[in-house]
Amino acid sequence: MPPSPVRISVEPDPNRQGAFVATVRDRRGESRHRVTVGEKDAARFAALGAEPAAAVKAAMAFLVDREPKESILAAFDIDVIRRYFPEFDNAFPGYLERL
Repeated sequence: MPPSPVRISVEPDPNRQGAFVATVRDRRGESRHRVTVGEKDAARFAALGAEPAAAVKAAMAFLVDREPKESILAAFDIDVIRRYFPEFDNAFPGYLERL
């Protein structure tokens, strides 16, 4: 059986500036993650033509390609991804293009 399609939605967190709630859904259920985007990363993503919400969606797609949604931290700053996956910055523009 092929893997189930994964749907990712991102909404601004109404309780915190620069934070987003990302919901990852597949046939097994859903997970929610609070992702913050610092000013430095927001500027980096803007230079690539991405608003922060689109950057969070692309980052979540990057993560679910590498680990189950249940393994993704419940709350993290987008900068943390680089610590676990050094290839993030090189792969990220391709994920933006897929959106």
